[in-house]
Amino acid sequence: MRPLIAIPARFSTSASALRHAAEVNARALIEAVWRAGGEPVTLHPHAPGGVADPAEVAARLTRFDGVLLPGGGDLAPHRYGAGTAHESVYDVDDEQDGFDLETARQALAAGQPLLAVCRGLQVLNTALGGTLEQDMGGSDREHRHVVHPVALLPGSLLEEITGAQKVSASCYHHQRVARLGAGLTVTAEAADGTIEALEAPALASWLVAVQWHPEDNAHEEGAQQSIFDAFVRAART
Repeated sequence: MRPLIAIPARFSTSASALRHAAEVNARALIEAVWRAGGEPVTLHPHAPGGVADPAEVAARLTRFDGVLLPGGGDLAPHRYGAGTAHESVYDVDDEQDGFDLETARQALAAGQPLLAVCRGLQVLNTALGGTLEQDMGGSDREHRHVVHPVALLPGSLLEEITGAQKVSASCYHHQRVARLGAGLTVTAEAADGTIEALEAPALASWLVAVQWHPEDNAHEEGAQQSIFDAFVRAART
């Protein structure tokens, strides 16, 4: 049996084949989980007024073997204690934020294997009391449509998983971690100092968060697919 992997959906204003607004996940992400042997399941983000019921989220997650927090739009700045939103902040959805944050908290509380990608890393960091830099700056600093080398911390879970000390990361983000959330450790950085991966060595459960999108080239780069493979192995056990 394939282990069940819960992936919160992303709200989409339109989808041609469905004629109306949709709830979606990136096909490349779903396929990477499938290649790894997992059964990806899209979860409806239910958080009326931006507030998810902790007991409800916990109950919904009990049937799953692992949780994957995917990429998406920006978190509302107030979620990490920031003031006025920077003009570049985009696609904020209060219900999405509320559900994703509570999903991160409940997955951690339950000790479920957790993989966080791009926005997912930022959600995890925020859920643990960390903050974000709202905008990294212009084209010379932001990481939109950029593939660049990322150095992995020796001895980290990521280094063990990929068997590499450096990987090529496909990035699309204009925000990054400012203050680390409680219990998190930086395990990868870009040349400009941007935090590219987080882990929580003190936790008994499996946790990897990457700021890049490993699904972009997982179909052709073993190091990227190995992240999904290790995640699904953890979920299976």
